[in-house]
Amino acid sequence: MPEEILVERQATVLRVTLNRPEKHNALSRSVLDGLRQIFEENAGDESLQAVVLSGAGDQSFAAGGDLKDLSVIRTLSQAREMAEQAKSALNAVRDFPVPVIAALNGNAMGGGAELAAACDFRIAAMSARIGFVQGRLNISTAWGGGVDLMRLVGPDRALHLLCSSEMLTPSRALALGLYDEVAKDVDGLATTVDLFLQPFLRQVPQVLRTFKDMVKAARRGDCLADLHALETEHFARNWVHPDHWAAADKVFDKSKGEE
Repeated sequence: MPEEILVERQATVLRVTLNRPEKHNALSRSVLDGLRQIFEENAGDESLQAVVLSGAGDQSFAAGGDLKDLSVIRTLSQAREMAEQAKSALNAVRDFPVPVIAALNGNAMGGGAELAAACDFRIAAMSARIGFVQGRLNISTAWGGGVDLMRLVGPDRALHLLCSSEMLTPSRALALGLYDEVAKDVDGLATTVDLFLQPFLRQVPQVLRTFKDMVKAARRGDCLADLHALETEHFARNWVHPDHWAAADKVFDKSKGEE
């Protein structure tokens, strides 16, 4: 039986792939728990600069919760427990210390859209649609995706998307700010992701972690004074880091050479 999640380290980028193409990469409880473990286990790797999360095949990024697996959940307490367990998996994605890019190789629906929204950026294949379609099953968002959607497109637009259960085309998702980039041709997703990552990979890891930590603090609603204090502390630590002085010395040497 093939692994449900594939993990590959390419230099300083961790690539995580949902590997259930025959199930449209549906998110079973075991898959969600596997995602949580992978992200938690790699959070302490200070050499990482980014994570790319994608799905196997060319049809689905993630089709949402695995209905067969979740059909055993019938009581209020079971539903709450499942929602919290799944949310802990997506929180491991949200809280990861460096940028996480969702590479949408195919459609993201329901819980799959919530997973995509939990990532810091979303880059889509030219045919990859996204939709918060939970309402079609007479349920609502459960894993933090509704909150993420409001942050990304605003409460009013989010309300429309949730109430309509609309599957957005890539161009519309891009216009709304839900997608950050869309590949220009059928085979261009990998290239688009790599180009998107290039500027990130020119930054040293601890600075990327700084930027992500500041954004995480803002997302969780830290007060302005705390945000300023966090920014100052990160700046001071980065200023005295050898990587800063190595970069500064290069600038000094270049200036001397031009005199």
